[in-house]
Amino acid sequence: MIRRCFRGFGCLRTKGNVTAGIRKKLVIVGDGACGKTCLLIVFSKDQFPDVYVPTVFENYVADIEIDNKQIELALWDTAGQEDYDRLRPLSYPDTDVILMCYSIDSPDSLSNIIEKWIPEVRHFCPNVPIVLVGNKSDLRYDDKIISDLRRLNQHPVTSEEARAVANHIE
Repeated sequence: MIRRCFRGFGCLRTKGNVTAGIRKKLVIVGDGACGKTCLLIVFSKDQFPDVYVPTVFENYVADIEIDNKQIELALWDTAGQEDYDRLRPLSYPDTDVILMCYSIDSPDSLSNIIEKWIPEVRHFCPNVPIVLVGNKSDLRYDDKIISDLRRLNQHPVTSEEARAVANHIE
């Protein structure tokens, strides 16, 4: 049973007694504009942001409950743009899990998982578990996105392509 409680937003579900708290750190990485910040805002605040604002670094906290254990989940949002390649590693110490994101409407963002994100994360967080996350699945069948990608000789990322990349993550 998972219960999400957001500071200032209340709990979504409750069940049983909560035991001693645990702190975990989750760092989210991926190309700029691939949906990292939106994912964290939806998770931590239960609302979809109206406007895209590029992130430099942002932290959120979500209190969740798993099997009657209270967990304070620190969510570290990072900038995916190349300009921040030297600053981003400051987010990595003491990380418990990495969310590695790509955008389904951007095949290049999936290619960068292999070319950039896996090497960077494995260098700074060699033994930290990685979860591959495909964002913007609502755009997979969007006519405008398909047309724009077709002009570039591309297509939205398929499940098979994502699975092949996931197999590169050890």
